[in-house]
Amino acid sequence: MSIAFEAVKPNIGSIVHVDRANMFTEELGRRCREMLEERTVLIFPRAHLTDAEQLAFTDLLGARINITSRAVTDRPDDEPVYQVTLDRRINRQPEYVLGTFFWHMDGITVDMPPPKATLLSARQIAAVGGQTEFASTYAAYQFLPEAEKAALEGLRAIHSVSASLRPIADAIPEEDRERVTSIGLVKDHPIVWKRDSGRNSLVIGTTADHIPGMPIAHGRALLSRLVEWAVQPDFSYRHQWEAGDFVIWDNTGAMHRVLPYDAESGRMMHRTSIAGTESVN
Repeated sequence: MSIAFEAVKPNIGSIVHVDRANMFTEELGRRCREMLEERTVLIFPRAHLTDAEQLAFTDLLGARINITSRAVTDRPDDEPVYQVTLDRRINRQPEYVLGTFFWHMDGITVDMPPPKATLLSARQIAAVGGQTEFASTYAAYQFLPEAEKAALEGLRAIHSVSASLRPIADAIPEEDRERVTSIGLVKDHPIVWKRDSGRNSLVIGTTADHIPGMPIAHGRALLSRLVEWAVQPDFSYRHQWEAGDFVIWDNTGAMHRVLPYDAESGRMMHRTSIAGTESVN
C-alpha cells in the first residue's frame, strides 16, 4: 500500500497521497491519526467524497459527534453531516457561519471534551474568498519565549459563544440576538492546555473573553497578542479550496477561520467531527 505525507510547511500541514482504492483502509486511518498529532492539518486534494464515503472515513478515525445545535438547522439532531453554508434555506441562523470569519476552536463552550478532529469536504466553492486558514496552537506554544511561557502558567480564560459573536453582533437581527448569543455554556479553561501526550497547546480564539483576576483590558490585550503570535506565517496555513478537496484538522491543537465570502456564492462545505477524549485541564 502506497501512502505518503508531503509537508506543506515546516510546522503545519501535509498533503496526503494515497490511491482511492486504499482511502478507506484501517492502515490509512491509523497513519492519519498519528500524523494529525504531528502535522495538525491533512489535505486530500480533489478527493470528491460522497457523504457516505466521508462518514466511512470519519469512522476510521474515531467516534462521530454532532456539535451543531438545532438553533441553526432544521435537520435532525442525529444528522451526521452538517452543511456549512450561508444559505438561509438550509442554515436558518447564518450568523454562526459569519462568526467563523474569525479565529476560533470548535466545541470550547460545550459540556464535553472538544472534538478531536474536524473533517470538511468542499462541495461548492466561492469564486472570491472562502479560503480556510489554520494555525497550530501546538507550535504557537512550543516557540513562545520561556519567559512568556512562565507568565502564562496558571492563567485561565473565560470562554463563551457571546464573546465569539461580539465582532458580528450588529449583523444578528435584534429579535434573535439574545437567543443566538446565549447558546452554549460559559466555560473556564486554562490558557495552556497540558496534554496527556506531554505536549502543550494554547486554548485561545474568539470564544476567549477575559482572564479572571486581570483587568479586562489587560486580559483581552494578552489574549489578542497570543492569537497574533499563533497565526504568524510559520505556524499557519491557508487552504485554497478546489471542488472536491477533503481536509482534516486537529481541532484540539489548532484555531481556524474562513476568509469572508458572499452568501450568494453558493459556497457549501460538508462537515463531520470526531469526538474528543481529553478534557481541557
